[in-house]
Amino acid sequence: MNLRDIALRRLATLTPKYLPFADVATDEMPLSRLLRLSLFQVTVGMALVLLIGTLNRVMIVELSVPATLVAGMLALPLLFAPFRTLIGFKSDTHKSALGWKRAPYIWKGTLYQFGGFAIMPFALLVLSGYGEAIDAPRWIGVSAAALAFLLVGAGVHMVQTVGLALATDLVKDEDHPKVVGLMYVMLLVGMVVSAVIYGALLANYSPGRLIQVIQGTAVVTVALNLTAMWKQEARDRARAREMETASNERFSVAWRSLTSQPGAKPLLVLIGLGTFGFGMADVLLEPYGGQTLGFSVAQTTLLTAIFATGTLIGFAIASRVLATGRAPLQLATVGAAIGVPGFLAIILSSMAVGPTLFVAGTLAVGVGAGLFGHATLTATIRNAPAGRIGLSIGAWGAVQATCAGLGVLMAGIVRDVLVGLSGSMGIHAQTPYNIVFGIEVVFLIVTVLVALPMIMRRGTGQNAQLKNVPQSNPVEVS
Repeated sequence: MNLRDIALRRLATLTPKYLPFADVATDEMPLSRLLRLSLFQVTVGMALVLLIGTLNRVMIVELSVPATLVAGMLALPLLFAPFRTLIGFKSDTHKSALGWKRAPYIWKGTLYQFGGFAIMPFALLVLSGYGEAIDAPRWIGVSAAALAFLLVGAGVHMVQTVGLALATDLVKDEDHPKVVGLMYVMLLVGMVVSAVIYGALLANYSPGRLIQVIQGTAVVTVALNLTAMWKQEARDRARAREMETASNERFSVAWRSLTSQPGAKPLLVLIGLGTFGFGMADVLLEPYGGQTLGFSVAQTTLLTAIFATGTLIGFAIASRVLATGRAPLQLATVGAAIGVPGFLAIILSSMAVGPTLFVAGTLAVGVGAGLFGHATLTATIRNAPAGRIGLSIGAWGAVQATCAGLGVLMAGIVRDVLVGLSGSMGIHAQTPYNIVFGIEVVFLIVTVLVALPMIMRRGTGQNAQLKNVPQSNPVEVS
């Protein structure tokens, strides 16, 4: 008996069952190659956890940077979010002597990420006035930190948008939603793993350890992205000659083609509302756990892992439900609705059960975000015009990232304004956070109310199409 062959066959039968979208693998595109390509999503997950999770907590609590300034820094990378649509379009129409469309943009994004992480730790220490940096002009710390966050943000947006487009290039058209779903699952896996690692490395926090962690992230990012790109996009002289003779379509024309698709504009509005509702908590969950529930740096970093785990659960559920033919808009509505009790549990955790209810609420919000994200991404891909998958993914990412950034910025401003009034008005420490979470509840309710008419209109249109289908005459049986 060949035990190795038996083990491999057993693993092959288990993988599609327990790993969402693993059935997208074929003989021409094996799962090992797809998982290697998905390493670019792991680096994106690392960046998100480090910026939104770990550095958010460290800057507010350990470095005593005002939450408004922290929120502004975290929102800076999202200045590039609207350009994700343009980046996707450029990668669709890029001309190269080697026949490459996606690889040059992934490499550029990787360099931006590396540069931002390389200067970030020192910029943050100067920004906070740590040690001898207290004598340095404040504008140096602010401008250097802003540059670092901008570079990382630009790299993340470019790598993720073009990487997802490359993944869809490598599989058949009918498998596009599956492969993008697999990439998104690997993003969440990267977030969970990196959150655990960052929590362990920063268990005994010190400025020196912070420098080591951030610069180590820069090196790992380059290594993983190079591994992901290796021999994924083949050099093709025939395609290069086609690129030379291809007409140069204007971005405005391609954008009008995308937005003219049925239901495209209302879908983008729905994505924006739901993302804003889920995104405001990103900047406040960890400080909330630290200041109101007494969590340590390591414990609050693990909150990001819990949130990502909930999102992964929601994504896995969505993959099974959508495989049965369920409409994506219906699932997006369910995801937004699940977020409402999740945020209510987080609010009540400071008044009643405490950490247990807080963790349960964080997990529920993650599940709702996963359902909402997967469903809206699937709906966007199905609306994509032919040959413009990069543009379509870029539009989804642009709306989602922009609204998430606005949510982060608004959350920080509301929190700081209320903290400033707490001394004169006797406001409790948890009240500013709970008000922000209450705003998120309102936005998610609005998202559900906006989605319901869209579902009804789509259902009415499908019923009308069914009525117009000619019915075959019954066969008489003698």
